[in-house]
Amino acid sequence: MSARIEYQAVAPGSTQGLEELARYVRSGTLPPGLLELVMIRASQINGCAYCLDVHYRRARRAGVPQSQLDTLPAWAESPAFSEKERAALAWTESLTLMFRDHVPDSSWDRVKAQFSEREVVDLSIAIVEINSWNRLMTAFRTPPTFGTQRPSGAGSSTPPTGKQVAGSSDSPAQPA
Repeated sequence: MSARIEYQAVAPGSTQGLEELARYVRSGTLPPGLLELVMIRASQINGCAYCLDVHYRRARRAGVPQSQLDTLPAWAESPAFSEKERAALAWTESLTLMFRDHVPDSSWDRVKAQFSEREVVDLSIAIVEINSWNRLMTAFRTPPTFGTQRPSGAGSSTPPTGKQVAGSSDSPAQPA
């Protein structure tokens, strides 16, 4: 699969706002491992190979257990997740698939029971961020690089712009 368009070359600076969002998310209140689980789950739902490539690597670096990575698509049935992680994943699915039932109260009640108000905001912003990157990477068919040099115009939750996103060791800057 080849990219449809090299968006950074065509519209330099077009993702500057998303990059700023990524910096906010990475400097927020949520642990890196939890953020990566959320990023992966949204990317699975959205079918974004590029973002899955980036976030599986980041999850491993953040120490996410292999049992969680292996059973993430079936998190609701897996004993590998804590109640807090389950609440975050349910919230991720509700916001990612909001066209289905407009974020049900049951999902809200679950996330509010496990997270502070600030954490709910940070979690929600992280989900908005990854969904945005998923849509860009999928629309432009940005191929995964499997750990090699990022192609121009590729993103993962922070697109390649030559800038480094705070808290990221992937290069160039990647989507959250």
